[in-house]
Amino acid sequence: MTVTPQITVSDGRLAVRGRTVLTGVPDNVAVAHVSGTGLVDGAFVGAVAGEGKSLHVFTFGTLRDCRFMCLFRFKLWWMTQRMGSSGRDVPLETQFMIIEVPAPAIAGDVSDAAAGEPVYVVMLPLLEGQFRAALQGNDRDELQICIESGDKAVKTEQATNMVYIHAGTNPFHAITQAVKAVEKHMQTFHHREKKKLPSFLDWFGWCTWDAFYTDVTADGVKQGLGSFAKGGTPPRFLIIDDGWQQIGSENKDDSAVAVQEGAQFASRLTGIKENIKFQNKKTEDGGGEGDGETPGLKLLLDEVKGEHGVRQVYVWHAMAGYWGGVTPAAKGMERYEAALAYPVQSPGVTGNQPDIVMDSLSVLGLGLVHPRRAHAFYGELHAYLASCGVDGVKVDVQNIIETLGAGHGGRVALTRAYHRALEASVARSFPDNGCISCMCHNTDMLYSARQTAVVRASDDFYPRDPASHTVHVASVAYNTLFLGEFMQPDWDMFHSLHPTAEYHGAARAIGGCPIYVSDKPGNHDFELLRKLVLPDGSVLRARLPGRPTRDCLFSDPARDGAR
Repeated sequence: MTVTPQITVSDGRLAVRGRTVLTGVPDNVAVAHVSGTGLVDGAFVGAVAGEGKSLHVFTFGTLRDCRFMCLFRFKLWWMTQRMGSSGRDVPLETQFMIIEVPAPAIAGDVSDAAAGEPVYVVMLPLLEGQFRAALQGNDRDELQICIESGDKAVKTEQATNMVYIHAGTNPFHAITQAVKAVEKHMQTFHHREKKKLPSFLDWFGWCTWDAFYTDVTADGVKQGLGSFAKGGTPPRFLIIDDGWQQIGSENKDDSAVAVQEGAQFASRLTGIKENIKFQNKKTEDGGGEGDGETPGLKLLLDEVKGEHGVRQVYVWHAMAGYWGGVTPAAKGMERYEAALAYPVQSPGVTGNQPDIVMDSLSVLGLGLVHPRRAHAFYGELHAYLASCGVDGVKVDVQNIIETLGAGHGGRVALTRAYHRALEASVARSFPDNGCISCMCHNTDMLYSARQTAVVRASDDFYPRDPASHTVHVASVAYNTLFLGEFMQPDWDMFHSLHPTAEYHGAARAIGGCPIYVSDKPGNHDFELLRKLVLPDGSVLRARLPGRPTRDCLFSDPARDGAR
């Protein structure tokens, strides 16, 4: 029996089940169908250029009169949704796209058993070799494919598997099938269903960030836990966020150092142990808490687990160590062969939204641990944390690695090297698969993650920005359509005592995500918390990631003006 492919390119037309999706497809664009899978609804798109370059922009075809939803990086770190119906509506740095191709006016125009239904076309720009692809549009309604290596020395003339296309009549099934087909083809990542979910997801949590920012101390942690216990909602999961590490700055001009909510973006890590706020100090007569040799972080964690009933403790660190990486000259850091590097963003991200972190690091540089020493760096850091009783890590600022590929084989190679090292270290030190990926919305990471099972789903919860809350909840839901195929999305912390607390709490209750807050000690709405948290500190959580319903896939409730 002959199996007819459902996705074809002929006479300058990309068609799915006989329905036109793109017109004006150039001759240098070709479609290759998935081999050996039995799938007829999937195909890879490739193109050939006339010369080898580190960055190519290929015209894919003209898109008009088809509703779509796409996810694009509006910042270096984060994606959000955009809806439209023509190529000009597709933003730079689009990493996921689903197009609704309407039924033909005359059902007999196509040989389709579901001729009266829309067909949904999923487009996934991929990694191929040392190159990464992203979609974008222009003012002629052309859909374009941008591929880049991030290293001017890494060039190519062609790419055969730049974008994977999958079609189906159920949009959610089409997305899942598309990611699973790519998983089988690439063999560089695993679908969420194959990953071990860390147990903290089932327990109510508290994060120290908004409560203290970088002024967090051991006493503050204990005070915060005690404050929750008084209201009958004891956190069983704790994140000690930014503020516990040993850091320093070599910059003499304070005006050039960017600081936001205490985070010091130009500062660098000077040691892998806790800073003085968490260290165990003897009193002058030799007494005091502990023996002066037991790490202060271990003493704190012993207490919060023993006296406050905390089951899981995670600590924060950046992918490169700290925001500004590590200090190459610091004692003990020299063995990681760190060197100063200056981030270079891809043109697509530069064309979206400026970023205070990048502004700082582009001027002052980042101390990058050499990729061949990343295993040693993470291994020693995580082994020390595990010896203190830490159960996992929240690894932030991950996408900074993509900007440092020059001289290291490009962004894909460098990101993959770091993630392989990170996942190997997490597997050794944190057997519950204790890792949360954060500031990481690039496909370099997603298509390299074999083990990591939890991902922050959007930009931060901003308690003092009234306009941000609808945008936040909409973004996490739409981003979950894509991210939820790779990992369990984390919809971020919120405040229980806040004008939008019920709105955020309701979203977390149905999102399948962890439920944790960042309340200051004494600032809680226990009536709200008791709706979310059971007396033993556990939470009721949907088993699958929460996604938008089918009726609003192509209309943005955060920006449609409706009330």
